Amino acid sequence: MKRLVTETQHSLDRLSAIEAAVAALGDEDLLDLADIFATGDPTPLRALTETEMQRRGLTL
Repeated sequence: MKRLVTETQHSLDRLSAIEAAVAALGDEDLLDLADIFATGDPTPLRALTETEMQRRGLTL
């Protein structure tokens, strides 16, 4: 049980770090990242990128 809690916390910490990294990108870098994920199946990283673009009022 303790291992599961530790793994869950580690996963949440990594997710927070990824979200912070996407939010810290400059507009051009964010648009580049969005362009990479624009085609293909939706992914969580694509969703994070789209959310950040909407927050900033950016479009591809």
